[in-house]
Amino acid sequence: MPVRPQWDFSGKVAIVTGGARGIGRAVAEALIAGGAQVHVFDRAGEPFPEANFHEVDIADGRQVQAAVAALPKPATLLVNNAGITRDRSIVKMSDDEWRSVLDVNLTGAFNLIRAVAPAMMNGGYGRIVNVISINGLRGKFGQANYAASKAGLVGLTKTAAREFGPKGVTVNAVAPGMVLTEMAMQLAEEFRQKALDESVLKRLPMVDDIAAAILFFLSDHARMVTGQVLQVDSGQYI
Repeated sequence: MPVRPQWDFSGKVAIVTGGARGIGRAVAEALIAGGAQVHVFDRAGEPFPEANFHEVDIADGRQVQAAVAALPKPATLLVNNAGITRDRSIVKMSDDEWRSVLDVNLTGAFNLIRAVAPAMMNGGYGRIVNVISINGLRGKFGQANYAASKAGLVGLTKTAAREFGPKGVTVNAVAPGMVLTEMAMQLAEEFRQKALDESVLKRLPMVDDIAAAILFFLSDHARMVTGQVLQVDSGQYI
């Protein structure tokens, strides 16, 4: 069931990283439905109606600064959703597999936050949501790089919340478990079944379930909420 926001995002300018597909696209489409002007930052993907697509390598701080500076209006909403995986056990993980995941998942989010925060603070308003993972809270075999990047995002979320809060900017995080994205549906059935067995609701969330939590944090219904991590995982990790 597509997310239709209960909130009015008219007049807001949003950046959604990794917005060409999956959770990011669901968020972008819902923001557009709510009246926001949406800019999708991604390395690849097909543009979709009413979204402004920008080919940006978020791991490159200079590219990010240039892309943000070139926007017609400063962004007041930011969703750091882009992420990659390079799964391998620690003793077999290469330097590149470690570094590339940290560069995109953690440094990429830092680059976006650093780029948009000055305008948000000067304007006295901003909403930042980082998409992490329950594996950043509990760890996961074969995902040392991914789990470390997402755990780092928790610390970045809380630090940014402290630094920007006095200027009217909230910073929160959403932690999905296994989500039935196109990528997840391509995994072997055993992996989805393991996640289902872990869940207490005995059903796994869709992308729109994660988008709904992100939209809450972006809305003024969450204006008194900052520095928080909301798990949307069907009770996989309690």
